[in-house]
Amino acid sequence: MTDSNKKIRRIVQDLRSAFVPTPSYAKLEAHFRTLLEQRRADVADGIVNNARGIVLVGQSGSGKTTAIRELIRQNKSLLKTDPTKDICEFISLQVPSPATMKFVGAATLRALGYPYSGDKQGPAIWDQVKVQLKLRQTSFLHLDEAQDLARYQTDKERQSVVNTLKSVMENSFWPTGLILSGMPDLKKIVNQDPQLARRLYPIEIGRLNALRDVTPVLDIVQKYAARANVETEPCVCSEGFAQRLMHAADYEFGLMAEITVQALSKALFSDGTEARLELQHFADVFFDRSAAIDVMNPFVAEDFARIDPRQVFEFDGENT
Repeated sequence: MTDSNKKIRRIVQDLRSAFVPTPSYAKLEAHFRTLLEQRRADVADGIVNNARGIVLVGQSGSGKTTAIRELIRQNKSLLKTDPTKDICEFISLQVPSPATMKFVGAATLRALGYPYSGDKQGPAIWDQVKVQLKLRQTSFLHLDEAQDLARYQTDKERQSVVNTLKSVMENSFWPTGLILSGMPDLKKIVNQDPQLARRLYPIEIGRLNALRDVTPVLDIVQKYAARANVETEPCVCSEGFAQRLMHAADYEFGLMAEITVQALSKALFSDGTEARLELQHFADVFFDRSAAIDVMNPFVAEDFARIDPRQVFEFDGENT
């Protein structure tokens, strides 16, 4: 690998690791800091209070997972977050499939480093989870893709999920704050029980707006380009371009940032450090992601608003 390629790979890696703060993330961090400070005060005073938590909702590609990852990174100096250590104050896992409370409890035990035997029922598993949360001194348990807890469930089954989640936060032995992140269906679980809803700070990552967010989107593209030391052509600085980019990302912030980073990466790997970011780089990225022909590519098609950007192998209704 040449020195030039090594430099480009470092630039691309830096772009991929960059985090763009948003109002929803600011709210997430503010609520988390409040919960953390309250928990620290309770532990210092020997007080056991019911824990509170956060529910973070957004569509696929909105940036939920990235936001949680950044939250952990920003608070590493305040939290012990290494799951390989005896004390781990923040445990994170993805809800498994099928998302029964037994399987979720077993996955939580494994995330806590406990060798689950597989011969216990749901309630017994969650009793063991609470013991392990105390032993690991876990203050926060994060469940990602938590909307799956409500999928294909009856109201009675959802209430069982709610009761289990509440029991984690209400445990007199060691109350643990919950951070739930997932798709909008997660609201069904939260709204199933007023007590659960009251104990969770709600945050929703909204979709981009084709008119209101033109300037913020263009600013983000310019900041990414400046970080990579790449010049931008006028065609990627216009209102029309911003609207094409938002549509290509299905108006989700996380996807918009991801496509921008991929376009810059393509420019750098194609043209080196003297590259200039052009509309074609974005069009090529969309093709790589969707295999859509030009008339179904939002960066090429004139009537791009009719295109469903979530579809792949789009050939304008024609079979080949």
